[in-house]
Amino acid sequence: MSDNSASNSSSTSRCDYTAAFLLLRLFLGLRTLLAGVEKFESSGSYSFENYYKNMGRMAQGITGASFMPLWMTRNFAHSLGYLLIAFGVALLLGIKTRMTLTLTGLLYVGLSFGLMAVQEGDGVAWLGMHILMFAVALVLCRHNRFALWADKE
Repeated sequence: MSDNSASNSSSTSRCDYTAAFLLLRLFLGLRTLLAGVEKFESSGSYSFENYYKNMGRMAQGITGASFMPLWMTRNFAHSLGYLLIAFGVALLLGIKTRMTLTLTGLLYVGLSFGLMAVQEGDGVAWLGMHILMFAVALVLCRHNRFALWADKE
């Protein structure tokens, strides 16, 4: 009888981890996708023109307040929105989840570095929480049961 209880407990535990990972993956996917989409917005309107204006201002602001050269901040800023959207969609669909979580986490580390360079402590802490969630998701990734294109174990 105890063997059956242990089996049921183990099965319940696996379901709990699967649910926890799914919730975390969906949250991070939506957050990342919407962070990318918002880069295209200005005054309630979305366009590529808005995107390049917004990202140009971002690059100029970081360069003006830090040691980083404009060529570096501009290249990062101009690719940022597209990467966020692509990674967000990949997380939501479960496409190579482990790799996507790692790359998205590294992107958030890059964003954090930019905020550290301009001494924006609140933004660094906020992004740090996201990076912590990516780390937890990577630990739970083996419980990814709902993926369009699963990682190889």
